[in-house]
Amino acid sequence: MSANTKQKPMLTLAWRGLFVIIGAFITAYGLEAVLIPNNVSDGGVTGLSIVGSQLSGLPLGILIAVLNIPFVFLGYKQIGKSFAIKSVIGIASLAIGTVLMHHVPTIIKGDTLLVTVVGGIIIGFGMGLALRNGGALDGIDMLAVLLSRKLPFGTSDLILFLNLFVFIVVSTVFGLQGAILSGIAYFIASKVIHIVEEGLSGSKTFQIITREPEKMVETIRDRLGRSATYNLAQGGYSNEPIKVINCVINRLEESKMKEIIYEIDKHAFVTVYDVAEVRGGNFKKHDIH
Repeated sequence: MSANTKQKPMLTLAWRGLFVIIGAFITAYGLEAVLIPNNVSDGGVTGLSIVGSQLSGLPLGILIAVLNIPFVFLGYKQIGKSFAIKSVIGIASLAIGTVLMHHVPTIIKGDTLLVTVVGGIIIGFGMGLALRNGGALDGIDMLAVLLSRKLPFGTSDLILFLNLFVFIVVSTVFGLQGAILSGIAYFIASKVIHIVEEGLSGSKTFQIITREPEKMVETIRDRLGRSATYNLAQGGYSNEPIKVINCVINRLEESKMKEIIYEIDKHAFVTVYDVAEVRGGNFKKHDIH
């Protein structure tokens, strides 16, 4: 193996680690400059750390570092060494970031709606950036993954349940209004995390049943530059053979796809699925005529 071949994975790892650190500092800024000064918390271990800091007077960074230790160990056991290392880097950077930014000016004061929206967007972007590059800034998701293997509940259900507990604890310090605002900020952050992780151009699968499958596929190819595949099926009522069209597009092409379908066959039966990831095959656009 050449020296250049060895350097590429190391360079990629270094870049990913850098983006995890940047994500952590962005999250720290959202906490210290927006949420905490307005008595609004985050969810997860960070939320518990904020409550602990308010009650004990200990620096937030110390509590974030200490409370996340068992969850990092879980991440190492359940997900792997690389994830655990990046998570340690991210959590340590978040802890340091909250210490360094503790006295930064508050950018929004008093407007509760604006606080939750702006705070949620900032911390969601920071956490999403870290997750996209293979690290985590909060350990509660790791606990939910582990519990989902032991209990008859999905990971998302357990994350919701665990965070409900966190927001009940938050209400003891910030009051009921603070807990509700914290929940709204956390919800906004979770949506932003998803966008940052998947990207605005995340993929969707269209499954189309139409009376004109050949014309539909040809138009999709000519006007979107996308290829499609057929699945042969049989109608349950009519018993007639059917060509079911499957086509994967990116999210930005969705409205154009719907326009094409309606134009060719407004009575077509269409189902749309979110696609977590697309790899291999020939998922690339052809030239549009």
